[in-house]
Amino acid sequence: MEKRNLTLLTDLYELTMMNGYYLQGKKDEVAVFDVFFRQNELITYSLAAGLEQAVDYVMNLKFDEDDVSYLRSLNIFDEGFLSLLKDFKFTGDIYSVPEGTMVFPGEPILTVKAPIMQAQLIETAILNIINHQTLIASKAAKVVYAANGDNVMEFGLRRAQGPDAGIYGARAAIIGGCNSTSDVIAGKEFDIPVSGTHAHSWVMNFPSEYEAFKAYADVYPNGVLLLVDTYDTLKSGVPNAIKVFDEVVKKGGKPVGIRIDSGDLAYLTKQARKMLDEAGYPDTIICASGDLDERSITSLKLQGAKINSWGVGTKLITSADMPALGGVYKLAGIEENGVIIPKIKVSDNSAKITNPGFKTVYRIYDKATGKAEADLIALRGEKFDFDKPITLIHPVERWKTITFTDYSVKELPVTVVKDGKLVYDLPTLKEISAYAKGEMESFWDEYKRLDQPHVYKVDLSDGLYSLKSGMLEKIRKGESL
Repeated sequence: MEKRNLTLLTDLYELTMMNGYYLQGKKDEVAVFDVFFRQNELITYSLAAGLEQAVDYVMNLKFDEDDVSYLRSLNIFDEGFLSLLKDFKFTGDIYSVPEGTMVFPGEPILTVKAPIMQAQLIETAILNIINHQTLIASKAAKVVYAANGDNVMEFGLRRAQGPDAGIYGARAAIIGGCNSTSDVIAGKEFDIPVSGTHAHSWVMNFPSEYEAFKAYADVYPNGVLLLVDTYDTLKSGVPNAIKVFDEVVKKGGKPVGIRIDSGDLAYLTKQARKMLDEAGYPDTIICASGDLDERSITSLKLQGAKINSWGVGTKLITSADMPALGGVYKLAGIEENGVIIPKIKVSDNSAKITNPGFKTVYRIYDKATGKAEADLIALRGEKFDFDKPITLIHPVERWKTITFTDYSVKELPVTVVKDGKLVYDLPTLKEISAYAKGEMESFWDEYKRLDQPHVYKVDLSDGLYSLKSGMLEKIRKGESL
């Protein structure tokens, strides 16, 4: 795809703050920001996605002459600040969990440590990219989990909120476990398998349904998958498909199956399966589409629907039940003389109180099962003896504890950018998808079920809890931080 300069993909207040930092003599002050999302009733887990595009954005920051001229025309920026933008580039550090990592509310998905002007500029674009792809990857993961091993195809391009949402939504859907996409440009750009056959318009273009099916089979004799619900699924669609399948087999071709896009999918697919089996086509697939999501797929499976391939579009690509992840980018610390001075945001809503300081996340696994059991958000540099039993304490309800004795630990964030240079080998999309599949398999089903899932434990280390509670106590007393 043609490269675009996305440097101005930012909110105006990022630039006004940058101008202010410049005029206040703070342009070289180093800050730490965290990207994370908050708990809500629809979020149980998410799959982190979008890192590659976020890094590409950061590494290619450049204010063109037209950009600077446009900002000058707003008459709100100091000329010295505008001159500084001409040589602007990112020189800081980025730490992130790998794409495809299972992440939970409050955990830093990505952390930026950079001069304040740089860190402030990239907030909006980072959130735009990470929020969107993480949202769609997470929705796809739930759809794929509901499909329980069946083929899932992402069919959402025509309903996506614009070209970029369709293209990068398709990428995210593959991370979430979809096997293919209908989006051809995404297939080309990301080496994703593409899928699709014909629409109702193909059938309607011929004098009869049979002639439409026959014509399609003549063009694609080894990939005959026919859409059978244009007129009457059971009275004409499936019988005509079977008739064409018989002709295809005689010519040495291969019938693949049928697709049903409307009606009572449970009833229709059960009847269609019987008809196909009786006609001698037990190995053909039945693909279903039409406003599907994880809940409708679960319901259809409970009803015994005979579907083994799912085309999921609108409700996946738009994440219809939760159209925004709600990820935020919050200041966690300011560096002074090489030391990170923690910062905290306080709110009457306890869920909006941030975790201060320069942090990391550890994941604890049960050695016997290999399953993830809990996450620990901790301060970087905090010392732990992971060779001994470790006790985690609930970050709010302090009477709740759990002790692990036979366990292993993995630190989730990796260093992606150091001193403005990419130091991380970005994996291919196939590698990310495989990693995400392993991540999903490392969690118990109780955490992934759709209704009333078990709450995964995400606790604060002793050091982080003490720091946070101490800062809150100082604020309560009106003392300076």
